[in-house]
Amino acid sequence: MSEVYNWQLGRKMDYPHEEAHPEWQFAFVFNINRCIACQTCTMACKSTWTFSKGQEHMWWNNVESKPYGGYPQNWDSKLLNMLEKENPGKQVWDARNQGKEKPFGEFKGKTIFEAANSSQSIDGPRRALGYLPTDDEWTAPNIHEETATGETMKRGEWSHSAELPEHRVWFFYLQRICNHCTYPGCLAACPRNAIYKRPEDGVVLIDQERCRGYRKCVEACPYKKAMYRPTTRISEKCIACFPRLEGKDALLTPDGAPLETRCMTACVGKIRLQGLIKKNPDGKWADVPDNPLHFLIRDRQVALPLYPQFGTEPNGYYIPPRWVPRPYLVQMFGPGVEKAIEQYSCPDRELLAVLQLFRASQQVIFQYKIEKGPKVAEVEVTLPSGKKKTQEIFNDTVLGFNKIGKEFIRITIEEPTFERPKQHVNSI
Repeated sequence: MSEVYNWQLGRKMDYPHEEAHPEWQFAFVFNINRCIACQTCTMACKSTWTFSKGQEHMWWNNVESKPYGGYPQNWDSKLLNMLEKENPGKQVWDARNQGKEKPFGEFKGKTIFEAANSSQSIDGPRRALGYLPTDDEWTAPNIHEETATGETMKRGEWSHSAELPEHRVWFFYLQRICNHCTYPGCLAACPRNAIYKRPEDGVVLIDQERCRGYRKCVEACPYKKAMYRPTTRISEKCIACFPRLEGKDALLTPDGAPLETRCMTACVGKIRLQGLIKKNPDGKWADVPDNPLHFLIRDRQVALPLYPQFGTEPNGYYIPPRWVPRPYLVQMFGPGVEKAIEQYSCPDRELLAVLQLFRASQQVIFQYKIEKGPKVAEVEVTLPSGKKKTQEIFNDTVLGFNKIGKEFIRITIEEPTFERPKQHVNSI
């Protein structure tokens, strides 16, 4: 095992390979608060990449209802229980000492790589703690969709739990693709070295010629986004639509600027923002404050990693839902939840402008700029903590620039109103 630094955990951790980092890293932010679970992203991916024989169970993009849904079923609760069994009562965060390279404090528990040191599978030592889902667990990609939970439901007060003006039950939609992790579990576990990260963008791929279908990647991926195809007897996974990242679609980007993935561009609810993060040779994020992902993830910490305690340093980030009990969210996104939700509930001037960039174009946004406009409103907001705050809203214009520095987005805070000329009495 080597020692690598995981900024999401705030410490060094064990990893089977030497530390190495790409020049750019594919990353994305999903805003859970906006998702309507229309599954347009799911079908966009399915119709593009996994429509062939043997891929019927493959949903590289899926949207599942939490807390009961999951694909494969119980993927997260099973691994959380395995980690707790390996390190009883010690899977905890110490959020007291926070800083630039440890924004959430320090995770004191064991990652999937560290827990594997004391755990063996039936065929020998493991490189990462994990399990192989059963065939039944792959059968229903949207099981328990929109199934709610809550304290009142546990007591059987179904009618009372759904009374207006306040629902006392909750659920939320979790959007998932491969996180193209900095320290992938699938890559660590592969005995054939068939899995690699592309040096130009950090996308994690499986070499189809080297893979022999041992399914170690399926077992070790904590998010279960590496999938075995029985017809070819090799594994497959999300490829981040890398031809689009390379700007090879001459129709959409004749200048060769990178495009967002299919699931991103199809999003109806405008919950998705994808980008490329500039990395330093030591793996730290380059200081690029006008990159929208850098702003949301590192500067404001309003977007949080999914299960950072697994230790893979996932490059998928989420703006947590406001209405969900905090202990559940802390388990899922770490101790930065309260800060993230407070900011999102009453965004300041710059954050409100950046939030307009979600799904504003198919091209990847590398830089944003804000042109200030007049104040248009003052709104009193009650934060989740109960405090009241006055939000000042300005009709600013936010501009987005692609990789070659060309402006391709210009959008205002207030949506423009267009009035069509009247043509006749029954005109619509």
